[in-house]
Amino acid sequence: MNLKNTILITGVAGFIGFSLAKRLLRKKNIKIVGIDNLNSYYSKKLKLKRLEVLKKNKNFSFHKIDLVQKKKLEQIFRKNKFSTVINFAAQAGVRYSYENPKSYTDSNIIGFINLIETIKFYKIKKFIFASSSSVYGDEKPFPKSETSELNPINLYSLSKLSNEHLAKSMSKTMNAKVIGLRFFTIYGPWGRPDMMIMKYLISSKKNKVFMLFNKGNHFRDFTYIDDAVNGIVKIIKFITKKNSQYHEIFNIGNSSPIKLSSLI
Repeated sequence: MNLKNTILITGVAGFIGFSLAKRLLRKKNIKIVGIDNLNSYYSKKLKLKRLEVLKKNKNFSFHKIDLVQKKKLEQIFRKNKFSTVINFAAQAGVRYSYENPKSYTDSNIIGFINLIETIKFYKIKKFIFASSSSVYGDEKPFPKSETSELNPINLYSLSKLSNEHLAKSMSKTMNAKVIGLRFFTIYGPWGRPDMMIMKYLISSKKNKVFMLFNKGNHFRDFTYIDDAVNGIVKIIKFITKKNSQYHEIFNIGNSSPIKLSSLI
């Protein structure tokens, strides 16, 4: 991989975006431009602490931008020559989609369209974006392969699947390599406090009641953050070797689903 590049990471204050940026910034000859809207879906304080870590590196710069703000997004592209764009900006959470569906259409659909149109206009050669294992639904068998049947069952997973379809259709008119990543329940240091493992640990530490839905009888493929980041770095290297107008979807997971009651 040619590291003499400037990479844009959206959602850089989020769990995966932060972890990938921190990893890539180990290389002194790579520059990361990060954007995030710093919404309050979960602890903004945690997001700011992640940014504090990244800002210690002189090769990192940050801009508070929401992807729905297309003019501000275009300004960032005009000021930088990006070799790669990696999109982790999205409204996360399944249950929250029932409470605030507009936040999902704004960020995950309109924002994604704005980003991919800007990428096409500025002729970016490599685009990697986060999808989700939720596009498979909860149907067995586990583990899933990239060719498993898709069964999105909520607005969040539908928004992610729409991203995949849009990226695939746009890749036909873009001189670019486009990769979608279906992440399977990422956990680890600096993790999201709304995710199951972190919620359980916080409840235990604070001696609070932990709400376990469905008696813990459902399965999740928990994937450690460092393994996920290693996978992303390998994919960046992989697509560098590919020809233009290349599109593919990859699962980023542990491939060992575990019952939540067993995990606890």
